[in-house]
Amino acid sequence: MVDFLQDLSPVVQALLAGLFTWSFTALGAASVFLTKEINRKFLDTMLGFAAGVMIAASYWSLLSPAIEMSSMRQVPVWLPAAVGFLLGGLFLKGMDELFPHIQYGRPSKDAEGIKTSWQRSTLLVLAVTLHNIPEGLAIGVAFGAVAVGHASANLAGALALTIGIGIQNFPEGLVISLPLRREGMTCLKSFFYGQASAIVEPIAAVVGAGSVILVESILPYALSFAAGAMIFVVIEEIIPESQRGGNASLATMGAMIGFVVMMILDVSFG
Repeated sequence: MVDFLQDLSPVVQALLAGLFTWSFTALGAASVFLTKEINRKFLDTMLGFAAGVMIAASYWSLLSPAIEMSSMRQVPVWLPAAVGFLLGGLFLKGMDELFPHIQYGRPSKDAEGIKTSWQRSTLLVLAVTLHNIPEGLAIGVAFGAVAVGHASANLAGALALTIGIGIQNFPEGLVISLPLRREGMTCLKSFFYGQASAIVEPIAAVVGAGSVILVESILPYALSFAAGAMIFVVIEEIIPESQRGGNASLATMGAMIGFVVMMILDVSFG
């Protein structure tokens, strides 16, 4: 796999990686063809797992390389990581305030963002789509870092990040397609909406890779920006949702396992 990707341009690498992570969302959404229901304990465990993966990826694959790269610059070593991290969180906060969306399991009256008459299905898809933007950016920036030749970045590490994000995308497809099926939507339409939420990932991956290749100096800021955006999503949405169903211990253990899995992937291949 690594040998095959080495012959491609970094933008194409990022695009393929984004399509790979999208496919896991589609796989989760395809569960709608098998069942209408989702076991809440399983869902909370998977959401916890996703949170753990994203936390680990934010440090091992994004913040740590950003800090290492900053040591070679004429600024305090912590500055790019701190600035980029906070900007990433502010960016997601702004997106939350701007785009109408609703989280899984919440009533329609709890929709966030600008008030709209859009259907509940659209608001559900937008909620997960917002979460997928930083994941796509993280993948793209990781491949872009390899392209510009930073010593702390390598193709195996970018692949490890891609695999980790792909695995945690599975429950995101579930939390869109199955609720829509229970509300009376056809299997095919429920699947379509479920997988559509991740289409933004390959787009964001291409944008992330292209940006750091064109302007190499923003790389540590871009890495930490993606980390900040992902941590915002974890704290704001994923962890609270995983705890709401009364399965806090399962969700917490899922997060611990997810963190360890992503850490092993990154340390072993990165």
